[in-house]
Amino acid sequence: IGRPLFVMNNAANTVERQMSESFRVGALLACVGGFLDAFTYLVHGHVFANAQTGNIVLLGISLAQGNLSGVVHYLFPILAFIVGIGCVEFVRKKQKFNRALHWRQWILFLEVLILILCVQFGQGQQDALVNTAISLLCALQVQSFRKVHGHALATTMCTGNLRSTVEGWLTWRQTHDPNAKYRFHHTFGVVLCFLGGAALGVLCIRRAAPEHAGTTLLIPLVLLLVVANFSSGGLLKPELRENAENAALNL
Repeated sequence: IGRPLFVMNNAANTVERQMSESFRVGALLACVGGFLDAFTYLVHGHVFANAQTGNIVLLGISLAQGNLSGVVHYLFPILAFIVGIGCVEFVRKKQKFNRALHWRQWILFLEVLILILCVQFGQGQQDALVNTAISLLCALQVQSFRKVHGHALATTMCTGNLRSTVEGWLTWRQTHDPNAKYRFHHTFGVVLCFLGGAALGVLCIRRAAPEHAGTTLLIPLVLLLVVANFSSGGLLKPELRENAENAALNL
């Protein structure tokens, strides 16, 4: 997942890409992100656990109202998110030179373990625990997978991606820059995958009995395992920059 997808060096007029930055990895992880947001909202207390903006606002409201239980309720997911970021940096440094398994794969397997923990809880069961665990998972993912083909993207939230989509489209229409078109296609694709993941989550949850709603997490669990097993198969043939960019634009 961290091996080069294709390489372009200065001598051959080429650039390096990693499998972790490929569109298919970003698309699958965005599906996971959308699914988990729909899951926590519908199954565990109408909470969006992926991003922490809402939790920080609600924490501030609870502090202002002197609501101690509310402070505790919203503080734990925020702390879990912080711990998740630190955990990624720890694993990255410890496993950086591990040739058998890339550090991002360790992170993905940790995400899988978190989902295995959450699978056992049905609708309304252990909401605080599950939402905190999902916040931790999303921190792991957003810190580990931050680019698609060199462009900054998030797979657990959409605000920045939506901004990049509109910016890319406007730049492309104004300048006809192929790089802007390339960026627009990929950012918009990730947003659509997030939307598709949320819709899939709703459909699956509706079909599950409330006490077995947690079993729907097996779907994002499988998607994470698929991403973890992606391999570039080594270096591809070096290509001229123009040919590589044209091929990327046609993805």
